[in-house]
Amino acid sequence: MPPATAAPAELGIDEVRALIAENMTEVDSLIHTRLRSDVVLINQLSHYVIGSGGKRLRPVLAILSARALGYSGNRHIDLAVIVELIHTATLLHDDVVDSSGLRRGRETANLVWGNEASVLVGDFLYSRAFQMMVDLGRMRVLAILADATNTIAEGEVMQLVNCHDPETTEERYLHTIRFKTAKLFEAAAQLGAVIAEAGPELEATLGCYGRHLGTAFQLVDDALDYSATDEQLGKNIGDDLAEGKPTLPLLYAMWRGSPAQAAIIREAILEGGREKIKEISAAIESTGAITYTFALAEAEAAKARAALANVPRSSYLDALQALTRFAVERQS
Repeated sequence: MPPATAAPAELGIDEVRALIAENMTEVDSLIHTRLRSDVVLINQLSHYVIGSGGKRLRPVLAILSARALGYSGNRHIDLAVIVELIHTATLLHDDVVDSSGLRRGRETANLVWGNEASVLVGDFLYSRAFQMMVDLGRMRVLAILADATNTIAEGEVMQLVNCHDPETTEERYLHTIRFKTAKLFEAAAQLGAVIAEAGPELEATLGCYGRHLGTAFQLVDDALDYSATDEQLGKNIGDDLAEGKPTLPLLYAMWRGSPAQAAIIREAILEGGREKIKEISAAIESTGAITYTFALAEAEAAKARAALANVPRSSYLDALQALTRFAVERQS
């Protein structure tokens, strides 16, 4: 079988979603079922966050991976919901840690209901996800997701440590985003292979694909924080700068900019805030920091496509490849 490179007829993201539209409807229905609680505040807050939209890429990954490996049952719907609940829990906690006020174009849950409620409902979503894992009765699923949630927590702490640290290296930055973001992409894709009983080799293959895809996705997210508009991004431009997060575009501009530019960026990382965002944006543009970040994202996307070489040809494989293009070409 020849290596699976770009699909002959490249799918767009709308075609990918159409391919699994019925499954995603089932995912949405099960999410709403599993979110039900006798506690009114849990219902209100969790439905607010889940209902705020989002790309649903992680559940899409779980579904496509299972289908690409020939799975014909329905337990991949449960896996997709579990992954989305875990992701949503991390968002609730992230917004509290980052003091965020806007996500997906709406006020964050912590701004509406307060930090305490957001943290506790995030805990509810985590525990509900683990209840669903137990219901599946698959120890391998539980092992993958227990490892993933632990790794994500480590990534969150690593990011906290990196905040306000202008000495952060590219290696440390990449290590952090692989833990914080890419790990759940990896787990979602890997779980598709597990439920399809495809064997250790294909499980590793899909995990590798998800890891590189998730890394590309976060690199683009960090680039868009300085190159998109508020409306495109669904949050305030420069949020990372305000929090003193040394993301790659900021670091690269500091490394490659003039001494004056480097000094401004260093101070911004140390102190946080958007006061000098115009000067910093100019430094990012003049040094080619966005281009550099997108180039790294393209390289990660290429590695994700290459990882699919042993996956049988199908429309679901084409869709997995299409996600690698969407991850780097999107504007939000």
